[in-house]
Amino acid sequence: LTLHWLPVFGWGDSWKQMVMPVIVLGTGGMAIIARLTRASVLETLGQDYIRTARAKGLRERYVLARHALPNSIIPVVTVLGPLLAAWLTGTFFVELIFAIPGIGKFFITAVTDRDYSMIMATTLIYSVALVAMNLIVDIAYGFLDPRIRYD
Repeated sequence: LTLHWLPVFGWGDSWKQMVMPVIVLGTGGMAIIARLTRASVLETLGQDYIRTARAKGLRERYVLARHALPNSIIPVVTVLGPLLAAWLTGTFFVELIFAIPGIGKFFITAVTDRDYSMIMATTLIYSVALVAMNLIVDIAYGFLDPRIRYD
């Protein structure tokens, strides 16, 4: 705070005002995705078809890009639905702490003012957004893994 490298609050005047809220929202999710991706890739690298690809003389980069990562991405996509929900609900507090004008801050203000119609409206908006995110994750399954396609 005393170095004045980044502004502590506000939004829109400069890109520097976006850095701290993005770090707050992104670091937890980034750690979860990185840990899950690493575990999934390590599990996939032990499969027989990976050993076969290496035995055929394919380069390690090609084995990772074409065989390991596409088969390891399904668990990561599975976690993205709840993680997006956590990011969305995390914006309530980030907007309040960093004085960012947005629907999250509007919701917190409605709760403190006991404005029930606004509470219901913002809850409906967030609910629709969460359902849409989970639907997008389910649709992404069909594109990523042909065995999960819907008929």
